[in-house]
Amino acid sequence: MSSTSFDAEWAGLKEGTAAATQMRLASAAPDGGGGGGGEDLKSDQAVWNKASNDVGQLVSGIKKAQTAFEAGQKDAAVSGVESAAAQSELYQSWKTYLDGLAGKCSALQGPMVQAGKGQVANDEALSADFTRMNDQYKDTPATGGR
Repeated sequence: MSSTSFDAEWAGLKEGTAAATQMRLASAAPDGGGGGGGEDLKSDQAVWNKASNDVGQLVSGIKKAQTAFEAGQKDAAVSGVESAAAQSELYQSWKTYLDGLAGKCSALQGPMVQAGKGQVANDEALSADFTRMNDQYKDTPATGGR
């Protein structure tokens, strides 16, 4: 059985840690490749409002599908047939799922709008704070001119 010396193992762990601290998400690269906290990341209330509206449209689509699904179920109701009983059970399972999904989509709409408002307000407050700080702590002119 071979054993690695403590010093060699410790060196390997340090190398791994150093490499891990250098990792970045490709989308967060500060070299202009997107992300990285640069000017390209801004909150936009209109985007949040559109997303909320889109989720609301999902509710409309789900309700439309449920109406068609229910009409088909009424036509399939045949008593005394085993497959009809299984189909009825399957229908109830899907109806419960779709009701929950529509409810979840409806419940998401308001919080999405609020999230957008909160993020935009936070961005504005931070910007105002930095502007005040920059105004308060202006650099002194360089000695000897520019």
